[in-house]
Amino acid sequence: MAVVASAVVVAGVATGVMSALGGQDKDTRAAPAVSASPTAAPLPAVPSATAAPRTPSAPASSASRAPRPLKPAPSATRTTAPPADGLYRHPGSQVLDWVAAHRTDPRRPLIETRIAARPAAVWFASYNPGEVTGQVRAVTSAATRTGRTPVLVPYAIPGRDCGGASEGGAPDLVAYDAWIREFAAGLGGGPVIVILEPDSVAQSDCLPAGDLAARNASLARAGDALHAANPKAKVYFDGGHSGWHPAAKQAAALRAAGAASSGDGIFTNVSNFHRTADEAAYARQVLAALGGPARLGAVIDTSRNGNGAPRGDEWCDPAGRALGRAPTTRTGEARIDAYLWVKLPGESDGCQGPAGSFSPDYAYALATG
Repeated sequence: MAVVASAVVVAGVATGVMSALGGQDKDTRAAPAVSASPTAAPLPAVPSATAAPRTPSAPASSASRAPRPLKPAPSATRTTAPPADGLYRHPGSQVLDWVAAHRTDPRRPLIETRIAARPAAVWFASYNPGEVTGQVRAVTSAATRTGRTPVLVPYAIPGRDCGGASEGGAPDLVAYDAWIREFAAGLGGGPVIVILEPDSVAQSDCLPAGDLAARNASLARAGDALHAANPKAKVYFDGGHSGWHPAAKQAAALRAAGAASSGDGIFTNVSNFHRTADEAAYARQVLAALGGPARLGAVIDTSRNGNGAPRGDEWCDPAGRALGRAPTTRTGEARIDAYLWVKLPGESDGCQGPAGSFSPDYAYALATG
């Protein structure tokens, strides 16, 4: 079975990942806590409500295995990260922690310049009323001070992952509506990109009709609340990816969720591996079927798609993958607003190390891909 969905698994707490999952005793004025960000997991062609294991069965982490020979490092002239066109790099991440602690490691130069130096999304995956406003504000205010645009991922919709490996979120939609308004209150007044609830549309087949209609209405309200709080916010709705639903089906689901009226477009390929060209073509097909204003565009997660998706049912830190295009808002592609790194390369899916932890072996493999 091919990996057909871009579900994400929220792993246990770990330090230094591009995420903001604060605890209940967190001072809302502080910078967001860092915690393990979601990782890709396999889904059936039609996602079901059957609960998946909390973490995949995985071999021992790379730290316990004999070290593998390293590929020769490319010359230093190839390791300089290009400009990210004003996207914000959050200073708290596992990869940055690893780089700081391993200055003499021969893998460090490539990991630092090809991964750590690039901007990536900041995830907010805890239902934490009373705290989330301050955590979001800490990111957006820091981005504003640097004149850059942050990429934020609210991920707390009730019924998340259809009760599977990423289950969690707010207890109900009334609570979620209040939480997303608090999230919106921290957006500030500068440019910001919001990746609204990965899998909330593409992976909604498991919901009964009434629950689906209620979720769609809540997503539309979320889009409206984010725009009301910050008119400069660009809000993108879940477009799945090119290996999942047909474009017409995905467009119909997006239309029902208010993407055409309450959003600025769609996102695709989050935590997945499908090639950028395939995703761009798919996104344009979805947008054409969706209708709505001509201004609607798409953003694509290119963090690990340099060699495309693996064959068969491989999904857990699959070998032979590579970094995709660097994050940028200058794609040169019609209706493609940005290439983003929503999933941080080097964070394990659970086979190169504990799910959500940073694996220098995997990061180096992606960087040399």
